[in-house]
Amino acid sequence: MASQLPQHIAIIMDGNGRWAKSKGLPRLEGHRVGVEIAEEMITAVHELQIPFLTLYAFSEENWNRPTEEVDTLMGLLEIFLKTRQEKMINKGIRFRTIGDISKLPASVQSTIAETVSITKDGQQMTLILALSYGSRDEIVGAVNKIVQRTSDVGHRGEITEQEFAKCLDTADFPDPDLLIRTSGEYRLSNYLLWQLAYTELYFTKTMWPDFSAQELSKALEEYSKRERRFGKISEQL
Repeated sequence: MASQLPQHIAIIMDGNGRWAKSKGLPRLEGHRVGVEIAEEMITAVHELQIPFLTLYAFSEENWNRPTEEVDTLMGLLEIFLKTRQEKMINKGIRFRTIGDISKLPASVQSTIAETVSITKDGQQMTLILALSYGSRDEIVGAVNKIVQRTSDVGHRGEITEQEFAKCLDTADFPDPDLLIRTSGEYRLSNYLLWQLAYTELYFTKTMWPDFSAQELSKALEEYSKRERRFGKISEQL
């Protein structure tokens, strides 16, 4: 295992549909298996005592997918949360979300609220699901919050990075140290654009349903070899 572990991992769980197609299965089966892999990764990250894990579960753009697929994804999400609540409590996992969850079905919103509430005292790990999330939408929302605040108090001073970050969905969380994207795609797909400014990026051709604890170890081993300079030179570190 890598000697230097990140404190926050963000994952773009990509390739469910293509994995299913390659095996002659319906796309929905790929999503079902993808949920199982997500649980395995949550367990693995928890066992490594990595404090934060953010999973890109449903993007703002995913609403454009076929209705049957969207409905299935919402159903899988609701079942996942309902059946894992006790496990999260027992393992000290705090559950949170980012994104516009007001667009989700009412029953899913209710389950999310319940899960957030009953896991709020978890101290071992924070699991964050990005749901109906788009980073550009998040940034625009932050700008509007700042405009409203400055208008309310008559503030005309300079807005700092710190003030701006406090208006993002991720205000309560540190920026990711490591981003993992599966399935061989090399793009960020409107995911945490502000927060990934100095994140180490790791891309793998492995489809999400084939991603395993061993694959996670490979990513962490690669991460441990990176020199994170944040604009400095090696001699300053």
